Amino acid sequence: MTSKPVLTLLHGWGMNARVFDALAARLAADFEVRALDLPGHGGRAPLAANTLAAWADDLAQALPDGATLLGWSLGGQVALRVALDHPQRVARLVLLASTPRFLAADGWPHGIAAADLDAFGASLLEDPQATLLRFLSLQTRGMDGQRALLQHLRENLLAAPAADTAALAAGLDLLRGTDLRADLPRVTQPALVLHGTLDTLTPPGAGAWMAEALPQARHVEIARAAHAPHLSHLDAVAAAVGDFARGK
Repeated sequence: MTSKPVLTLLHGWGMNARVFDALAARLAADFEVRALDLPGHGGRAPLAANTLAAWADDLAQALPDGATLLGWSLGGQVALRVALDHPQRVARLVLLASTPRFLAADGWPHGIAAADLDAFGASLLEDPQATLLRFLSLQTRGMDGQRALLQHLRENLLAAPAADTAALAAGLDLLRGTDLRADLPRVTQPALVLHGTLDTLTPPGAGAWMAEALPQARHVEIARAAHAPHLSHLDAVAAAVGDFARGK
């Protein structure tokens, strides 16, 4: 029996792997889907060194050679680091609502203000569960069946242990300090850049810029999606990811 190709999903800051339950179920017929937790998230212990490179090295140990790797938000930055530092592990790269740099700066209008990130970070550190559920409510506002989806997310996300405080603080530092813009031209793998047109955390301009900077990138914008397209627009994301991972 031919084994299915491996599709690995990596969540964003403060979340856990259960946020991909619906996407994993949708793609399970064609792929061996593995949703992984970042260090210090979902019950995992934090690493001694919580740097982007250390998180990428940790993730690479869980990947077979030639996997398709999807990273959402901060998970996209970790995925990029894996593709750069462990290229044999990653055959294809999906960057979902991600960015090379979260903070706005001179010459980089596609980020958010440091004060806004710090305010969100302080709220998450103070009450992780309530902040994440409020965040997901905003990201899925207006979609059909939002109330049922949020109840499902509440049950599944909260079934896993809350993220470790040290890992949350380290993740906030990564959001503040990571800038991968100069590294993008060295990414050799084909990439799919998926973005929502209403995303305010990683604005669509960041996705367009990233797709231009990556040597082999396909750029897809999902109308009326915000920062969690895999929740608000599951059908569109599953179709785009599935086609890309199959080489279509």
